[in-house]
Amino acid sequence: MMHRRTLLGATPALLATPALAQSWRPDRPIEIIVGFVAGGATDVDARLYARFLEPRIGGNVVVVNRPGAGGEVALAAIARGRTDGTVIGTTNMPGLLTIPIERTAQFKLDDFAPIGNLVGDPSAISVAADSPYRTLEDLFAAARRDPGGITFGSPGIGTDDHLLMVLIQQATGLRFNHVAFQGDPQIRTAILGKQIVSTGLNLGYVLTNNEGMRLLAVAANARSRFAPDLPTIKEKGIDVTMASERGLVMPVGTPAHIVSRFREATDDIAKDPEFIRAIEARSLLVRHESGEAWFARLREDERRYRALWQTTPWAQR
Repeated sequence: MMHRRTLLGATPALLATPALAQSWRPDRPIEIIVGFVAGGATDVDARLYARFLEPRIGGNVVVVNRPGAGGEVALAAIARGRTDGTVIGTTNMPGLLTIPIERTAQFKLDDFAPIGNLVGDPSAISVAADSPYRTLEDLFAAARRDPGGITFGSPGIGTDDHLLMVLIQQATGLRFNHVAFQGDPQIRTAILGKQIVSTGLNLGYVLTNNEGMRLLAVAANARSRFAPDLPTIKEKGIDVTMASERGLVMPVGTPAHIVSRFREATDDIAKDPEFIRAIEARSLLVRHESGEAWFARLREDERRYRALWQTTPWAQR
């Protein structure tokens, strides 16, 4: 293997050559850092991706869970990670963009080299199966009667679940009591244990962990083919959509030919029929965007979230 100093001193064109990319092999296990607890949707995605990545990259891949601060703990660890190709990490939208907007964060978007987005999973509002709120209208009526009295769980401030609540409050004038957790399994346990009333857990997670849960609506532009009877929030006259987009990044400074190697492997995984079947079995869809094209779109999204922050600073809600 070439020394890291030699690689960093080479020209970008040389670093990105297909021959270099294909010849690179990791000299230690590759870590995928995940910002939420084991068993949640992001963790399950990462473990599936790891299984498909190993034969394509030629090395062992392990998942490391670093939950906390809505994903910031893990994203900071990725940003400070080794640049030898053995550290990659999962990203969650919108937290990847919103955390540095709402507070002085330990990372920023420019700290990462993009591999690609992989999965899309719309947010959905759920309650316990035995909840007295059988429809979205029931839940909203209760929130109207008791402002701030209806709890709403999320994996943290600035996550898609939290921003779904913020946008609903902005659109309707309702007020919920936000309760933050460290991942989907904790939220589900809190719902089943009657510690919270409602949540914005992603549709794929609830459909595959639906015992004791009742879905009320999905925050998508159209009904999901995995739950065709579930209405959208838009159908209820509230123009709000939200989703978790889950992708993969490396620390900036990772040599270009190594980043290219991971992009090529991920592009191939996203087209693998077996991978697609495994994703769809969890009521998810592959939403693949590769490399810089993905980050170009995220920079547009970042501008929109900054504008939202100016009118609705969600950290206070």
